[in-house]
Amino acid sequence: MPTHKTRRARPAPRDATSVAASGTGPRGPLRPPLAVLVGVGAVALVVTLLVAVTIGPADLAVGEVVRSVLAHLGLRSPDVPRLHDAIVWDLRLPRVLTAAAVGAGLAVAGAVMQSMTRNPLADPYLLGLSSGASLGAVAVLVLGVGLLLPVAAFAGALAALVATLTLARSGGTLTPTRAVLAGLAISQLAAAATSFVIFWTATGDSYREILSWLMGSLAGATWTSVAIAAGALVVVGTTVLLTAGRLDAFTFGDTAAAALGVDVDRTRWAMMTLVALLTGAMVAVSGAIGFVGLVLPHAVSVVTGPAHRRLLPVAGLAGAVLLVWADTLARTVFDPRELPVGIVTALIGVPVFAVLLRRGRGAAWS
Repeated sequence: MPTHKTRRARPAPRDATSVAASGTGPRGPLRPPLAVLVGVGAVALVVTLLVAVTIGPADLAVGEVVRSVLAHLGLRSPDVPRLHDAIVWDLRLPRVLTAAAVGAGLAVAGAVMQSMTRNPLADPYLLGLSSGASLGAVAVLVLGVGLLLPVAAFAGALAALVATLTLARSGGTLTPTRAVLAGLAISQLAAAATSFVIFWTATGDSYREILSWLMGSLAGATWTSVAIAAGALVVVGTTVLLTAGRLDAFTFGDTAAAALGVDVDRTRWAMMTLVALLTGAMVAVSGAIGFVGLVLPHAVSVVTGPAHRRLLPVAGLAGAVLLVWADTLARTVFDPRELPVGIVTALIGVPVFAVLLRRGRGAAWS
């Protein structure tokens, strides 16, 4: 009597989308749940904000900071000395919150830009946004109308974006390579124009003010700065997070993304425009702060994996914590003198980037 061998059922293969979403292969490492990562990041951010506000020439306690904030929110009667309350609410808290929003925004923008261009060395300023914003900011600074600086910087960033995408699209379909090359060209043009404006018109103390802004500074942060940076982060960040699946599709190239039903050209235009809006808002209130958008997505992906629904929120929290501490160092290490925060982020970012390369993550960057 013939016997039939029972075939062992094979598990269905995982498609590209599911692999990207989990960040692991069939035997990949187990990663912490997203809720745990976000919870730890949120606690670290709250503690960072409270402690950072207490650091400075005036001796403040965390309890005073909490009572001052609660009093201004109408949740308790004011019982903090008036001078300390003014230091917390009018000086330090707006600056710390602006730093957190800018750090989160740059980290999210960097992650999206690296995905859209499939270039691991991409940062939020790749499309000439920083140079365009710098040109707008320098123009109003030399004219003595610094109150218009955020508006001028934002307008300059958007003008650079339009010029970059128009130039990239002029040769045909918008591709990552075309976008990068067009961004480099527009960046160099705007940088040359900025140098010309400084050379031709800047005099006296305006040089110091311009240099400080070009290197990144949060010294002039106000509640208006908080509203601009946090508003852009919430609106653009939420939109990008809701389209995380499309970003995952781009990991495997335009052909694979199209096969998964993604309108590649339209999605790339939309995502780059969103990144430009987010970056323009951040640059408008802080100047050009380097390395946050470049390094944080790579460093965080070690823990989260490449899935953008996990990467984006954790990178945002990490970027917020990093920039708050970097700005705290910038304003206190050489007190009463203050460093541009861009110097501190570069001093932190370069060694971290070198460590990431040495740990073998360069395999994904070659």
